[in-house]
Amino acid sequence: MSLLSVLLHFFLALQPAVGAPTLAKRDADFESVNTHLDKNYNKKSAKQVDKYFHESTFNQHYDGRFGSASLNDEDRRSHLRALIQTWLSSMHDIGMETWLAHGTLLGWYWNRKIMPWDADLDVQISEKSMSHLADYYNMTVHHYKLPGVDDGRDFLLEINPRWLNASTADRTNRIDGRWVDTSSGLYIDITTLRHNETAEAEGIEDAMMCKDLHSYMYEQIFPLRETTFEGAAARVPFAYADVLTEEYGSESLSKTEYHNHVFDPDAMEWLPVHKDENET
Repeated sequence: MSLLSVLLHFFLALQPAVGAPTLAKRDADFESVNTHLDKNYNKKSAKQVDKYFHESTFNQHYDGRFGSASLNDEDRRSHLRALIQTWLSSMHDIGMETWLAHGTLLGWYWNRKIMPWDADLDVQISEKSMSHLADYYNMTVHHYKLPGVDDGRDFLLEINPRWLNASTADRTNRIDGRWVDTSSGLYIDITTLRHNETAEAEGIEDAMMCKDLHSYMYEQIFPLRETTFEGAAARVPFAYADVLTEEYGSESLSKTEYHNHVFDPDAMEWLPVHKDENET
């Protein structure tokens, strides 16, 4: 039985016989979702028994249920590119409101691409869209045919059942969902943008927040701007420059040397800096 058949059966078995689907705790353990590994490489801590998502023992940016080792730089970039392209395509087809965030948004700012040193991707999603995904698409697998990839790849959408808990005090569950490449274990972190009830109670209207401690004003995010990223249709916050400056500082929008790379404005690429062998 294919992974898609197994997970679809698992997903449907959790739905009520009559009426709309309800959000229930779905423990997607290693035995439920594994496709090709002989063991689970995820790290679980006895001190974090309530933590839903776990990261691998070999790299915090991988899901050890699907990956057993870090990819080389070239393969990692290729897999990350496929991750964001398939996420954006799937959410566009479903009609969900999602946009680029954090370092992924910064990569878009510079050249509409993932920065070559990035090991992870981040997106945000509206509360209404997350609710819909949790009710109807949790634990679904999306198969994509990709250039140069025999038989294509599968991508798992997994929603943290604690996404409904908006408290930032729940430190182990600040990630609301993940879009996981089941061939490598690389994933996209998904966080939900919601009203900041604490700030609004203090008289700050239209205050927004995510559980990962990032705060915004409504007009910084909406209306979303239509654009492209890694060749796929995408959306970014309306006041993207303000959002990036608040998170990374003003130099993030102008500094052209970072992480042993320099930005070439003619090529519109971050190019690696090769030091002279005699340089100390």
